[in-house]
Amino acid sequence: MNPRHACLACLDRDPPAVFEAALWIAVEHDPALQPAQVLQDINTLQLQVSAGLPTGSAAEQAQALLRRLNALDFHEDDDNPPHPQAALLHRVLQSRRGQPLSLALIALELARRLLIPLVGVNFPGHFLLRVPGADHLLDPCGGRRLYTRDCRELLHRQLGPQAVLSGGHLHSCDARGLLQRLSRNLRHLYQQDGDYLSALKDAERVLQLGPPTVVDHLARAELYQQLACPQAERYDLQHALLLTEDPAQRLQLTQRLRLLTRVPALH
Repeated sequence: MNPRHACLACLDRDPPAVFEAALWIAVEHDPALQPAQVLQDINTLQLQVSAGLPTGSAAEQAQALLRRLNALDFHEDDDNPPHPQAALLHRVLQSRRGQPLSLALIALELARRLLIPLVGVNFPGHFLLRVPGADHLLDPCGGRRLYTRDCRELLHRQLGPQAVLSGGHLHSCDARGLLQRLSRNLRHLYQQDGDYLSALKDAERVLQLGPPTVVDHLARAELYQQLACPQAERYDLQHALLLTEDPAQRLQLTQRLRLLTRVPALH
């Protein structure tokens, strides 16, 4: 079974093995990685975290778990621009620096093992966590509680002052959605590094994990353009054209497709 199939098989379990699936994503970029070894190593981290957890409500324990990770030197990666290592789970465990989503994946796995109810929230630009039923969200980068006003301020920092907070920004994220977001992060980071073949692995996985979007097809089309694969680029542009409802975008895509028909295929 190759890493992609192993990842998808983890998601077919009941309940899905999200943390292990994320490790198999990392194997696609680092073939020497042994997920079974990382799963054993995290037992030590679990003991370190559980030693400092107080008794109390689920919300109190979840926040304490995140603060305990922070005390153990797990922090948001501050490299600018960020690099793929901030999203690859095994690298984050080694360096203790990562993107909010990667830190959240570690927290979610520890919470699962410690029987603390905790779910992911697909907030734009900064992944968050929630205890079901709580009146606040939690920042995986340290455990700060976020109420409505805090979420609005965070949204403005991520998307600009014109952004309006809505209920859709606060939806919980299922296992496939979580790994789809991780794959989008990696696609962006590898593309930013100029590693288009690695980015293509993540772009393909994005389309396997959930319903395709215009943005996802356009992102993969751009990678194929960089790799001089016009036939594959055409495929994604055509699918983006079928999905978009924006007249201006439809016109732009139609023009791109016409130009591509004049380019001889290299592959």
